[in-house]
Amino acid sequence: MHSLLPYNTMHIDVQVENLIPVYTENTIYEVLLSGKKPLRILGGGSNILFTQNVDGVLLKNEIKGIDIIDEDNEAVLVRVGGGENWHQFVMWSLSHNLSGIENLALIPGTVGAAPIQNIGAYGVEQQDNFHSLEAIDLENGIKSTYYKGDCDFGYRNSIFKNDLKGQVLITHVTYQLSKKANINIQYGAIQSTLEEKNITDPSILDVANAVITIRQSKLPDPKELGNTGSFFKNPIIPMEQFDSLKSNFENIVSYPVSDTHIKVPAAWLIDQCELKGYRKGDAGIHKNHALILVNYGNAKGSEMLELAEMVMDEVRTKFGIELEPEVNIW
Repeated sequence: MHSLLPYNTMHIDVQVENLIPVYTENTIYEVLLSGKKPLRILGGGSNILFTQNVDGVLLKNEIKGIDIIDEDNEAVLVRVGGGENWHQFVMWSLSHNLSGIENLALIPGTVGAAPIQNIGAYGVEQQDNFHSLEAIDLENGIKSTYYKGDCDFGYRNSIFKNDLKGQVLITHVTYQLSKKANINIQYGAIQSTLEEKNITDPSILDVANAVITIRQSKLPDPKELGNTGSFFKNPIIPMEQFDSLKSNFENIVSYPVSDTHIKVPAAWLIDQCELKGYRKGDAGIHKNHALILVNYGNAKGSEMLELAEMVMDEVRTKFGIELEPEVNIW
């Protein structure tokens, strides 16, 4: 048995029967030939809540490498190992003066997990620069390439969280990055942060540094306080439901997503339930950000799940809105 305490940012101490680091594709084939079951996949452990011990074999994606495989005068295709750290890949792109993912700086996790979650922040999602990925089917060992149209990307969603959940291991992801800076500072506090630094003509590095500053000011460091970042998705509700809510909650915060639906920040909903800073034992809600569930020390995964369910119940009762966890719950 192996402890998974070092391998998840919520700092949950559970055990797994077999933990196998995957440095090459050959390791996957060797495990498949061994017949060991069940097989599960672990990336950076930053978007998962363990509620119990894990049976079978846990494959820890450690496939590395960042290589430019094609380019023209405007863009490059970069093939990245699924085990690479996402933020380090962003830093690599900046060091090569390549634009497209600078707004996604400091998001924890691995490159292989990025398409699964379709990570996003500050007006950008990974799908905006996604080209393709390579994955191995854990049932038959067949390696396939998935292009953007194959992935069913949605808000924090993809085919890999639904029809193909747990069925394939993503070995490499290819992104198309631009040689020309495509500055996007319209979302969140990026523009005001740049103004505070007296930056009027920002570079992609300036944008990334602004994002890092914002994230560090708002989010607890998982090395110091167990957390998975945003625990819930921002709910998207029909316009009719929003109009009804607005008649009772005049200050409700929202972001239009279409002519028929609107996004309401989950943090605002939780905050209105006066849950920011709530704590029961070592399971709590961060005092500065209502969307961050934190482990203050020795909380069990089941206790964190109970806390999450309590938050969902409170929001449902007050607003009639169903919150959906963004993290994977095992």
